[in-house]
Amino acid sequence: MKLAFVVDPLVSLQPKKDSSIEMMRAAQRRGHSLHAIEPGELHLTEGRVFARAIPLALPGGESPWFDASPPERVPLRHFDAVLMRKDPPVDSEYLYATHLLELAEQEGTRVVNRPRALRDFNEKLAAARFPGLCPALLVSCREDLLRDFVRSQGDVILKPLDSMGGNEIFRVTERDPNLGVILETMTRRGGRTIMAQRYLPAIAEGDKRILVVDGVPMPYCLARIPAPGETRGNLAAGGSGRAQPLSARDRHIAEMVAPALKEAGLLLAGLDVIGDHLTEINVTSPTCMREIRDQTGLDIGLAVIEALERAG
Repeated sequence: MKLAFVVDPLVSLQPKKDSSIEMMRAAQRRGHSLHAIEPGELHLTEGRVFARAIPLALPGGESPWFDASPPERVPLRHFDAVLMRKDPPVDSEYLYATHLLELAEQEGTRVVNRPRALRDFNEKLAAARFPGLCPALLVSCREDLLRDFVRSQGDVILKPLDSMGGNEIFRVTERDPNLGVILETMTRRGGRTIMAQRYLPAIAEGDKRILVVDGVPMPYCLARIPAPGETRGNLAAGGSGRAQPLSARDRHIAEMVAPALKEAGLLLAGLDVIGDHLTEINVTSPTCMREIRDQTGLDIGLAVIEALERAG
């Protein structure tokens, strides 16, 4: 197959942990050709979607981890599959890229994950599709409602709806002397909607990333353990990762969610589970493949490529 990965600039990807690189390496081992596309290189003209695509070869090391040939301007339908792996924020430019990819889809290009699903499944809000699996939460831009929620729950996590990696996440209580300014700052004085979620003490045992490929939960997850003095388990925020088998509850959650993911065209998704609760559904660029492979030998990047192969 001819595969194109829509990613952030290649030099910004980190081979020791990047899941896009894991998938690229698995694809190369299977004999597929690789190209990289930065989102700004997508363009529409004369009714077709084109991109300046960089042909890639992966030599196997980590510095440098890729050999790039000069970019080629090609229509996206030139590829057997285009994998959208641009990191958040899910801002206007990200959404415009999904619209271009959806037009390419109408031309017959297979896009993974499906552009419409990337828009429909906000990574924070999507968990609310499964209320029986979620902790108590509130989504609002109103300070009074957010204060009431903090008062009723006692201990709360506040998070923006469009970010990643633990950015702008706060843990607050009603007695927090900075609660007012935190709410003002996060909501931009009522101009931005955020999520408030009941704090789950089980975060001490890890924020578990469960990867689901083509509707099938992978048997190992990565428990991301917060650093001392931290609330966030995100690896980008200093957390450490421990691969472990899915618990019975983890598997139940994944199996409840997986059919909806597959139906929406989400070939790859990452469920975040704290204790017994689903907290997020990551669909833009789910990570943790490398850490799981290093600790268990499970090659989830290969599972994704094999799913693409099965689909033809």
